[in-house]
Amino acid sequence: MLNATDLELRVSSRLLLSGVNTRVGPGDRIGLVGRNGAGKTTLTRVLAGEDVPTSGTVTSSGTVGYLPQDPRTGDLEVLAKDRILSARGIDEVLRQLHTAEQRMTSSDPKVRDRGVRGYARAEERLHQLGGYAAEAEAATIAANLGLESRLLDQPLHTLSGGQRRRVELARILFSGADTLLLDEPTNHLDGDSIAWLREFLRTHRGGLVVISHDVQLVEHVVNRVWYLDATRCALDVYNLGWRDYLAQREADERRRSREQANAQRQASALREQADRFRAKATKARAAQQMQRRADQLVESAPQTGTAERVAKLRFPDPAPSGRTPLSARGLVKGYGSLEVFAGVDLDIDRGSRVVVLGLNGAGKTTLLRILAGVEEPDHGSVVPGHGLRLGYYAQEHETLDVNRTVLENMMAAQPELPDVEARRTLGSFLFRGDEVDKPAGVLSGGEKTRLALATLVVSSANVLLLDEPTNNLDPASREEILAALRGYKGAIVLVTHDEEAVEALQPERVIMLPDGTEDFWSPDMTELIALA
Repeated sequence: MLNATDLELRVSSRLLLSGVNTRVGPGDRIGLVGRNGAGKTTLTRVLAGEDVPTSGTVTSSGTVGYLPQDPRTGDLEVLAKDRILSARGIDEVLRQLHTAEQRMTSSDPKVRDRGVRGYARAEERLHQLGGYAAEAEAATIAANLGLESRLLDQPLHTLSGGQRRRVELARILFSGADTLLLDEPTNHLDGDSIAWLREFLRTHRGGLVVISHDVQLVEHVVNRVWYLDATRCALDVYNLGWRDYLAQREADERRRSREQANAQRQASALREQADRFRAKATKARAAQQMQRRADQLVESAPQTGTAERVAKLRFPDPAPSGRTPLSARGLVKGYGSLEVFAGVDLDIDRGSRVVVLGLNGAGKTTLLRILAGVEEPDHGSVVPGHGLRLGYYAQEHETLDVNRTVLENMMAAQPELPDVEARRTLGSFLFRGDEVDKPAGVLSGGEKTRLALATLVVSSANVLLLDEPTNNLDPASREEILAALRGYKGAIVLVTHDEEAVEALQPERVIMLPDGTEDFWSPDMTELIALA
């Protein structure tokens, strides 16, 4: 259904992949894995037709449903239900039915006749698309992804970022596309929704390519693995399930190491012999041939993966502050007639650790946006204390300007930072050389996460507001941020579905939304994290 032929991918001058020939057929459930920045998102966008390859071709014999990491919809006034139904064009048919019904009530016979004919055409088209059973199917998918029925009747702009992403995921799953391309589909899902999604994908009869750092999902779902090796600019294809893939990849790396070592030994022996022959004029030609043969042996030997780089993350030493650098009183927030939360009071003391819990849609992200000054409450106020310096990490990366380069985003976050210091810090987050000149809009989700965290490192913030900071990170980078959480001396307010992130934070207090109840943290609350 999807075929890639002689594919080469580059970002600016950097080569990501070369000579890729592969396909996605019916029943293929492929896990696309590799380190952050290796090119997984770029490859998926090319397969989806969103980008063009540097060279080579991608052809499709069926429909493709693509879920990007940061989905953006054009019209935020559209109802969530209509956005999901648009995957099959049902939203437009329902609008035609509604228009026809209005015409049928007209006092003008000609208008009524047009309404009757339009209704018949629209009803026939609705029947072809699955009828009202399709609407029920869409509602069932949405419910299993944690979208309550009341949310489906709201415009998209009234939903949180996580809710809008679940709408997009529901839309893709409802589309019935022959091939699904899903980039981190479990982001913003609670435990029950993730379990349902695993089973849905496991039984999907079409093709599937999924990027996910959720080990349980790839272990449960995939029957093939594509490993994108950034050090070799290669895509290794394993027609194996997840556990067998891990064992085979380890065996492949050992084999490559042995073959490379053998080639190096043979090349060294040939070069030594060539050096001896060069001393004799009569054997100079033979010496040249031996040298060429040694070079060929080294060049043709399998390349082993070098140690992959990991971003070195240490949150800033906090600037001095008063005893309570951040407070809020009586915060109330709603969208339209829907009240998200009310009566939230909090005091963030110097060096305190607070985790915010609540079901999806309870307003966790909204609360952080209000505390960060990005959004205004309907009632109540945020009170900055003496010496407050805020650092805000947004899960949708909206603190980044996608039209600016990596370096420009860094300088905008801290204008007084010397250029050399900005480049040094970006280098520690794996943005080196001309990579700092890339527009932020072309970065993968993991790269955007690293850039957003890099801006925090230079901020000297004494209160960090962190919204799902471990999303989109590979295991090594995730460990770095968990270690940084443990070592930071300032105050942290954390929103996360990641139990290990809460464990690293060692919170003292918890705020439960939407009620705004504050309590002391207890390990007994850990099981609430995955449900939140």
